[in-house]
Amino acid sequence: MPIPPVFVRMARSHIARFGVAPDGRLFRAAQGGRVSSTEYCDLWEAAREAVLAPGEVGTKLAEVLYALRHAGISLWIKSGVDPVEAAYRAGHSLAVLYRFYAKILKGGSAAANLLIEQGLRAEE
Repeated sequence: MPIPPVFVRMARSHIARFGVAPDGRLFRAAQGGRVSSTEYCDLWEAAREAVLAPGEVGTKLAEVLYALRHAGISLWIKSGVDPVEAAYRAGHSLAVLYRFYAKILKGGSAAANLLIEQGLRAEE
């Protein structure tokens, strides 16, 4: 799957610093095995407490780890990534992407008009 160069640099930096598990996994538990779901949850809660303002910690903001995936896909869409490509990268069908991210896709009339205008001008 294609990934932006900035992610490649981040992954390489992580590997240079921490290495990989014997089976090639990027992340491993403290004892070297697979990271359990309870470890993910504990680490996620600690990370939230470390970076969120005290008033935000008790809210639903990034309450679950899945919020990162949702935020990432939302960023792709808002950044102008073609919805077909965003769906492919997320492992979704286009129908699923539209069902769960329709609210993000709404409100882009001005941007859509600009793209259409640019397309029309390219034909001149």
